[in-house]
Amino acid sequence: MPFAFAGLWDLWQDEDLKLVGACLVTTTPNEVVQPYHDRMPVILPRGCYAEWLDHETPVERLLPLLKPYPAELMRAKEVGPAVNSSKYDGPECVQAS
Repeated sequence: MPFAFAGLWDLWQDEDLKLVGACLVTTTPNEVVQPYHDRMPVILPRGCYAEWLDHETPVERLLPLLKPYPAELMRAKEVGPAVNSSKYDGPECVQAS
């Protein structure tokens, strides 16, 4: 099932150079992620995508979205070491070791 991470981007430019920067927004981990890492990306609820992307949305409406995704809507799956290498981009990335 597709999902969206909260991210930010910015553009800086002068006469000779144009730089685009981007990052994922992280939060504290939920119970599924906590055994593996001390933070997790903010996963946006499906109904909030347009609101997150609209730069007219007041910050006060966006801040409540910056929380851990509900653990009961996630599951962890053991995978092999191929997931850690950019050489692989296929089903071997999600096969158990």
